[in-house]
Amino acid sequence: MITGIIFAAAVVGIIGILIGVFLGIASEKFKVEVDEKEIMVRNELPGNNCGGCGYAGCDALAKAIAAGQADVGACPVGGASVTEKISEIMGVAAGSADRKVAFVKCKGSCDKTKVQYNYYGIDDCRKISVVPGSGEKSCVYGCMGYGSCVKACEFDAIHVVDGIAVVDKEKCVACGKCVASCPNALIDMVPYKAEYLVQCNSHDKGKDVKAKCDVGCIGCTMCIKQCEFDAIHMDNNVAIIDYDKCTNCGKCAAKCPVKVII
Repeated sequence: MITGIIFAAAVVGIIGILIGVFLGIASEKFKVEVDEKEIMVRNELPGNNCGGCGYAGCDALAKAIAAGQADVGACPVGGASVTEKISEIMGVAAGSADRKVAFVKCKGSCDKTKVQYNYYGIDDCRKISVVPGSGEKSCVYGCMGYGSCVKACEFDAIHVVDGIAVVDKEKCVACGKCVASCPNALIDMVPYKAEYLVQCNSHDKGKDVKAKCDVGCIGCTMCIKQCEFDAIHMDNNVAIIDYDKCTNCGKCAAKCPVKVII
């Protein structure tokens, strides 16, 4: 009996050694080479896996950066500090990309916009966009206020206040998920340092705008006439600011009769 036990133990031991040798050989033969820079870059990325960079997650972005297929500053969450560290790893200049934040182009709060009916149902802008009139508010271009963008944001940077989505620019990391979630394409990425923004998205003409909202852009072009830097133009009946040219002088906002430039 003792002999049998010793024999069984020996067999198990030999099999274990053989399996260990086999696994060692297999790991060397089939191992996937990983770029050391890829590992170093991944260690500097924040790990949110938000997809704001355009890649599937931080692992995919690290691989793309290490391969030279993505910019060292591609991570919107990490900001300047992460960009600088990754630049050192990759041996390239960090550049001077300005921080961006999300901005909601609508000022039509509950007391400013007209209501066409009362809606009772699922609070989801994308689902409501297909019902007649695209929700309760008369303006079909404005914020519906049902919070699809709020649900999309992983950083608690956007909330619905008085029927309008409002961004906390200090919390916003410019991941872009709120932009993708808005069926009315109301949310843009703008420079953090921008002091004047047009808070309207309506493409109606002035008379129709006034019939639906007290604070919509009426297309009067007064802002354009005031700008000395050719930084603001009309696009499909709504004023658009060119932030590359804007100097934040504020003359357009001061002249706007409906105070839609904030």
